[in-house]
Parts: sequence; C-alpha cells; structure tokens
Amino acid sequence: MTNDNTSAGGAGLNKNHENYFVPGLQRGLRVLEALASERRPLSTTEIAKMLSLTRSSAFRLTYTLRHMGFLELAPGSKDFILGPRVLNIGFAYLSSKSIIETARPELERLRDNTNVSSHLGIRDGREVLYLSCAQTRSGFLSNMNVGARVPAYATPLGWLLLSDLRPREITKLFSSEDFEAFSPHTPKSIDELMTRVTDASRRGYVISNGLAEVGGSSVSAPIFDDTGNIIAAIDISGPDSAFKLEDLRGPYKDAVTSAAERISTRLGYVDKDFVMSEPS
Repeated sequence: MTNDNTSAGGAGLNKNHENYFVPGLQRGLRVLEALASERRPLSTTEIAKMLSLTRSSAFRLTYTLRHMGFLELAPGSKDFILGPRVLNIGFAYLSSKSIIETARPELERLRDNTNVSSHLGIRDGREVLYLSCAQTRSGFLSNMNVGARVPAYATPLGWLLLSDLRPREITKLFSSEDFEAFSPHTPKSIDELMTRVTDASRRGYVISNGLAEVGGSSVSAPIFDDTGNIIAAIDISGPDSAFKLEDLRGPYKDAVTSAAERISTRLGYVDKDFVMSEPS
C-alpha cells in the first residue's frame, strides 16, 4: 500500500505536487487498497485504524464509495467488501493488455489439443495473478480462474516468473515470507525456492506431478517480450485424472512449450534457438 509521498506507478513528485495532489482522492483509493490486500470484510473502525484516519473521515469515505458502487456491505453484516464497480475497472484494465489478447487464441488451442484447462499468469509481487483461463470441456475443470492469486514460491508458474530475477532480488522479496506447505514438495526456505527457480530457468519449462498440489499435475512454460524478459507464463493444469500421466514429458510438454513460443514470437521475441512452430 502506498503512503502519502509514494506513487505506485513509479512517477516522481512534480515540483507543484502540493498544489496538484488531491488528499481526499488518495484516501479513497487507499480504502480500496486496504480491502483488496486484506481479502476480508472490514468495518469502518478497522479501516480508520489501518489508514490512521478518524472514524468520521472513514465513514464519509466508505459512504461515498458505497454510493458509487465501489464498496458494498458483506452479506448479513455492516462490514464492507469491494463492490462490482471495482471489478469493472479491473477487468477493463486487464482487457486492455495486449498479452491477454495475444495469448487467448493459443490458450484455447492448447486446451483443445490437450483436453486440459490452460492458464496465463503474471507475477504481482510475491504472488502469481491469473489473467486468463481456457477451461476444458472434458469436465475436469480448473479451480484457477481469472483474478485468482497463489503464492509464487509454491507454484511452477511462480518459479518460472521468478527466474527472471537475480538471487538477491528473490531473497529480498521473500525474506519475511512464511513458507506455507501446499504439498510435500513446497519449498520450505529461500534456499529451496532458489533450487526450484534455478531448475525452472535451466530447463525452460516445469513439469509437475504433485509438486504444487497433491493429486494435481501441470506443465508450464515462460512467455518472453521483445526485450527478452519473462513477462508471463502459461500452463495446462488440473487433477491427475485429467492427464495421461505418461505423456507429461512428451506430447503435453511439447504442446505447452510450442504455445509459449508462438505467444512470445507474436509479442516480438526473437531468439536464434527459438523456432516458431505452427499450431496443430
């Protein structure tokens, strides 16, 4: 969450900052950030305490935001949750990102070729944020839909996305992280995470059979932009029963890495060892 003197977008302060800056607008946006980060209903008193506001100021802010549809009351409660207007803005932003439009046909083709749900994710801080999902028609539906977030340290997509960072940056990012175990193979420390990230970087893909979740499998590959940076990753994932497990290292891996190559190429990535394959 940003403070009064920090821009989340990274822009420096204008010399006329004091004249241009609108404190009331900033406080309103910080209310939305607080609810988004807590991921639970918050009372007016809690919001006031979190943002160092008087209760009357917090009340006016929540009243205004609720009136505009950015907040609503949690069912059977007087506490606040994010309203549908926030989602409208969020999805409008996501829809404007060219990577989603570029990747979508490939995700659908990947789903159709493998009969497994396919996903596109980016790294947002210490989490993987899912931007797009093509659900399988076979009945083995994925529980990872658009907007879902998972810890980057615990997932193959996260290991690939972290492989673009220097070890020092990864250490700083996860120095205060509590490494909750999601499977017996979840990294328990930064050192174990580094091993996963290094292996993902070396291979250029990750094949998982129970690494991220007991009873689940996936194949993941990175997406590169025109500068050669990893900006996203895709996968096919679902319960073991959705896969022919003997094909994880063959047809499934080939399908995912080929789709990732085509998306990367269409985003401008060029590599002498990177041969774009035509979709089957």
